[in-house]
Amino acid sequence: MEGTSLYLPIVILLMQCSPSVAVTVTTNSYKVEVNEFSDAVLSCIFRTEKDQNPRIEWKKKGKDVSFVYYNERFRGPFEGRATIDGATVTLRRVTQEDAGDYRCEISAPLDSVSLGEANVTLKVFVPPNTPSCDIPSSAVTGSTVKLRCRDQQSIPPATYSWFKDNQPISQPRHANATYLIDSYTGVLEFKAVAKEDTGRYSCLASNGVGSPKMCEGKRMTIEDVNVTAVVAAVVVVCLVVVVCGCGGYLLHRNGFFTRHRGRSNVNYIPPPQEPQDFKHTQSFML
Repeated sequence: MEGTSLYLPIVILLMQCSPSVAVTVTTNSYKVEVNEFSDAVLSCIFRTEKDQNPRIEWKKKGKDVSFVYYNERFRGPFEGRATIDGATVTLRRVTQEDAGDYRCEISAPLDSVSLGEANVTLKVFVPPNTPSCDIPSSAVTGSTVKLRCRDQQSIPPATYSWFKDNQPISQPRHANATYLIDSYTGVLEFKAVAKEDTGRYSCLASNGVGSPKMCEGKRMTIEDVNVTAVVAAVVVVCLVVVVCGCGGYLLHRNGFFTRHRGRSNVNYIPPPQEPQDFKHTQSFML
């Protein structure tokens, strides 16, 4: 007992001399990832030194800093669709517009350090929409053809796979393949199409969020070049050129294109002058 009584004043003195713990702010998750139209929980946990009623504020950072929670109420687009428990905020049915960087600020004027904060990043995933597909209706054999598929709104960006007649087109396994597939840009390229490439093509977009979406299939027909028609067209053009050239030569030879067409080349001869009236040049003597 006597030993304990000797150490007790020392313990009390050390407690009085120990440094004070100022306001501290932390979060359970600095990065929150949720799917579109689901709820997002932005946690904020604080501890104060003396102040038992600190001021709680939430702000969203962007081009401008805007208030989310201020003066014990939610502001702007968060009003009516968010709740707070302590300092932890729950946002209901988030959209892509809600994605961004948030900051929880705790202000405790009675503490030695009166302000603390924690930052939380919210990322909202968007499932694929039906992609837009650019598929030509026809092409000639031997030509290079590109089929395109794109979804501009999915987050993270979608990857793409192609189907022919409802059967998946596999990635080419060797460099000499007649086609290439870029699963990130959605381009299916045929280096030189052949008649067997004729079929109904469609594209599937997926990003691991929600259900994949496929565009409506479209038929692409590969046709041979009509050599007979091409030769006939060339012959007709040549004949037209020859006929026009011969006709122009004959017209030019006959003077149709001369500059003085329609003018007479006979030299102008003025009409003979009438004899002038007789005038007396001398006086007659009677």
